[in-house]
Amino acid sequence: MTRPVRILVTGAGGQVGVDVLDALRGTTPLGGDALFQPDQKLVREDEFEVLGLTRHDLDITERDHTIHAVRSVRPDVIIHLAAYTQVDRAEVDRDACYAVNASATESLSLAAHDVDAHFIAISTDYVFDGTKGAAYIEDDETNPLNVYGASKRAGELACASDDTIVRTSWVMGVRGKNVLHVIGDRATSGATVRFVNDQTGTATFASDLARVLVTMARQRPSGIWHIANSGTTTWFDIAAYAGSLLGRSDDFATPIATSDLSPAPLATRPVRSDLSTEKWVDAGFDALPDWRDGVARLLRDRVSTR
Repeated sequence: MTRPVRILVTGAGGQVGVDVLDALRGTTPLGGDALFQPDQKLVREDEFEVLGLTRHDLDITERDHTIHAVRSVRPDVIIHLAAYTQVDRAEVDRDACYAVNASATESLSLAAHDVDAHFIAISTDYVFDGTKGAAYIEDDETNPLNVYGASKRAGELACASDDTIVRTSWVMGVRGKNVLHVIGDRATSGATVRFVNDQTGTATFASDLARVLVTMARQRPSGIWHIANSGTTTWFDIAAYAGSLLGRSDDFATPIATSDLSPAPLATRPVRSDLSTEKWVDAGFDALPDWRDGVARLLRDRVSTR
């Protein structure tokens, strides 16, 4: 009998990591859609043997420890989710940001190839400067505007040509700290919110991304892939829609310009960084559900867990 595919997941305690562990075990993550199977295949019993590592289990910035851990586990696939994601703090914490997003990614890619494992790394829409005026495809030129985006681009460049790089954007999950939880709390408390409407992007829901990563672990495609939920949006649009689902009126969310934010964010964000997922769909996989569907599912399961 064929043995299970052994998968090592870094960042297993993060909002995407916990959903990936569920998806690899054949469980629909919180906020997930059980019918969304991008490769039309359910996870078989014992298909995967999964080892999830949190930051407490392994400091991925220690190269020798990382290589030793990978050699000990000898996985078939590494899904690298651990990341430094505090975009504004990165502007004054550059070394720590690069240590996680660039150097550690290089270490894991090298370690993966040392044991003949396939390596899957997560990157970001912030590798782009937002000046294209249309959705970005995988071959578009990168030009990050902030330290976080530059560190992620450095991590991409550190990967081998046959690794998988998944660029995603505006990630939100039920089990994680993110803007949608803030919006939900304020909506249910009777408060109001102000969000920018001059930054356009694509939202990604952790439960849907997790199911895509299961497919990636099976197919092991090389190169860069853009993965996000369908439809472009703004943070104001997300807030207004969430408010409507929670019974708030049109005055719940007020649109503002980025220049109106106080205090001003340390990191510059691209004005438009939505990701085209045409390559993913053209490869024969199902598109991720519309972002509104993701918002509704997250709020539904968020209520049940609070």
